[in-house]
Amino acid sequence: MKKWGILLFLLVCLGISYVYIAPIFQEVEIQPYNQNNKGALDDEWSSESTQQKNINEDQINHGNLLLVNRDYPVEQESIKADIVNLFTHKELTQGYVLLESDIYLSEDVARKFSKMVDAAEKDGVSRFLISSGFRNFEEQRELYQDMGADYALPAGHSEHNLGLALDVGSTETSMYEASEGEWIKENAWKHGFILRYPEDKVAVTGIEYEPWHIRYVGLPHSLIMKEENFALEEYLDYLKDKRKVSVEVDGKNYTVSYYPFSENMKIDIPENHEYEISGNNTDGVIATVYE
Repeated sequence: MKKWGILLFLLVCLGISYVYIAPIFQEVEIQPYNQNNKGALDDEWSSESTQQKNINEDQINHGNLLLVNRDYPVEQESIKADIVNLFTHKELTQGYVLLESDIYLSEDVARKFSKMVDAAEKDGVSRFLISSGFRNFEEQRELYQDMGADYALPAGHSEHNLGLALDVGSTETSMYEASEGEWIKENAWKHGFILRYPEDKVAVTGIEYEPWHIRYVGLPHSLIMKEENFALEEYLDYLKDKRKVSVEVDGKNYTVSYYPFSENMKIDIPENHEYEISGNNTDGVIATVYE
């Protein structure tokens, strides 16, 4: 750590503006957008051939980075289109058990969770279960009526109404004490998942610590959030502030850019790059470009 501290000090002295964060799993370099260069965001791909993507207003409510809480509800069109009953898809439930036979989840998220469970098993952690997944608005409404505001959220205001969140347990003990809970806290980010309501973020999320509730946001977002100790609310604010963040992970380059929505909006995407566009469910979209 001393060597990296000396290197960072020298870079600051030389006027080089970027942030290096010590590696957790892979070498990670996070480079925020230079706020002094006002044209940088629009001209970020000026040296490459680009394609323009039209952004409609409803894009704000689609994607893996949507903020869902008491202030920002799930729109009906925001619900993942690939919701499936996990009990009827045995290929998705290898390595863990289901608490009930009527648990639903995004098929894509279920596949990613299954891969994460495989990774945990290699570490000797293998007693996972899923106790809850996707809930429709009526199910959420009934839960809210039964449990009250102290223990549930109104219909449309729960991440469970989106299809990206699930409650995970252990067949041995509670997640407060289980090795499964500790493994998720330390490793879920490697697979694109976050612990949505961490113990030290109650003031930010407004939700008490839930070691069982995980949410899929995808890489590199989960990695940046882990490195910077961000809750989702803080990460989205960070992107608004920086506007663009470049991340290099083991030689793979990601550029994450925030764009506030405007009429007739278009954004440039470099050709021959992969990309994902997600709304934030509030006021804009986030483009993640990688190669």
